[in-house]
Amino acid sequence: MSETPQTGWEVLDEARTTLRQVVAGVPEDGWSRPTPCADWSAAQVLHHAALDQQIWGAIVGGTAPSDENAFAPTGVFGGEPADYAGHALDSSALAWTVIDEDAGPVPTPLPHGPMEPAAAAAAAALDAAIHAWDIAVATGQESPLTPELARSLIPVAQRIADPLRAHGAFAAALEPDHGADEAAMLLAFLGRHPGWAPQQ
Repeated sequence: MSETPQTGWEVLDEARTTLRQVVAGVPEDGWSRPTPCADWSAAQVLHHAALDQQIWGAIVGGTAPSDENAFAPTGVFGGEPADYAGHALDSSALAWTVIDEDAGPVPTPLPHGPMEPAAAAAAAALDAAIHAWDIAVATGQESPLTPELARSLIPVAQRIADPLRAHGAFAAALEPDHGADEAAMLLAFLGRHPGWAPQQ
C-alpha cells in the first residue's frame, strides 16, 4: 500500500495508519480467520472498516456515501485487500483536510448527528483503531492499540458507545481486569475481551 494521505487530525491519522499496517501484516491465509466480531471473518471486518471510513469521509465532506451496507460486509474486494483498504483510506482523507478545528459541528453518520470537529475525528479514529485490533488479534499480530492511542479514544467512546449498542455496533460493556491499562479498558468498554485469541 502507498503511504496514507494525512487528514491533519492526529488521532485519526494514527488510527488510519494503524489499520493500514495491520492489513499489510495479514498472512495470505489469514483473511478467512474468525475475529472478535461475531460471525465476521478478517476479510469481512476489513470490508466493514473500509466502508466506514469511506462513509465518514463522504458525510463530513457533504457528498453521498456508498450505498453498500457496512453492517453486511461480504469480505469480497475484487482485488487485493491492501489495495481495497488503501483506496478507501486515500479517498476519504481529503474531506478531513478541509475541516477546521474551530469550525462548527460537522455532520456524522452516527445517531448523535453533528459533532464538533475534534470529536467527529476521534469517533472515526475509534472505528479504524478498534477494527485494526480485531484484524490483528485474529491473524496472529501484536495488538496495535497502544495505551496512548486508547487514552485519546476513551472520551469519545464513552460519549458514543451506549447509543450505538442499540444499533448493534458494540456489545455490552465488560468489566476490565484489575490493573488493566487504557487499551484493555477501552476494549472491555466496547464489549471486547482484551485477551481474545482464536480458538485452536
